Amino acid sequence: MVSKPSEAAAPAPAAPIAVKILVAGGFGVGKTTLVGAVSEIRPLQTEELLTDRGVGVDDTEGVEQKTTTTVAMDFGRITIRDGLVLYLFGTPGQDRFWFMWDELSYGALGAVVLADTRRLADCFPAVDYFENRGLPFVIAVNMFDDGYDYTEDEIREALDLSDTTPIVLCDVRERASGKEVLTTLVRHLLAVHQAETAGAAAR
Repeated sequence: MVSKPSEAAAPAPAAPIAVKILVAGGFGVGKTTLVGAVSEIRPLQTEELLTDRGVGVDDTEGVEQKTTTTVAMDFGRITIRDGLVLYLFGTPGQDRFWFMWDELSYGALGAVVLADTRRLADCFPAVDYFENRGLPFVIAVNMFDDGYDYTEDEIREALDLSDTTPIVLCDVRERASGKEVLTTLVRHLLAVHQAETAGAAAR
């Protein structure tokens, strides 16, 4: 009796591409809110109440209503499309926690720098950090109700950004708006990669 040839096993589905993304910016700019709004899992948050011990240490000018602060990181996950998953790591905003940034940035492919037009200078350290390390980033301007209506050119000039760094307006409370920020970053990462590949081929 001749046995029938066994049918070829169906190929296993490809594992999704996982991309580590940092969400950075000044104190009270909305990093925790952004991660929480877009994450498809319950986000990990390390928020603690602000106490009298922070008086004179944490600059709360302009965000006096804020009662909590991230002391380690925020963590969330979002699927941008089939096969592409972003793991989000929100950095602490206060100067005294910046020593953690090197650990958090290890293995990251890109970053979102959140900006508040009321305190635009607060995102300078994040911009400098990522520029010095050659990590691609986008500027996401969180549109607070009492913020200033700067144009994109004014923001680019104020932050001394290159023409290739994307700037996007957003409301971090809205999932769709936050997802658009992350999609913009992914497109930027692909453009940077393609430019680097073309440059290497030309050498």
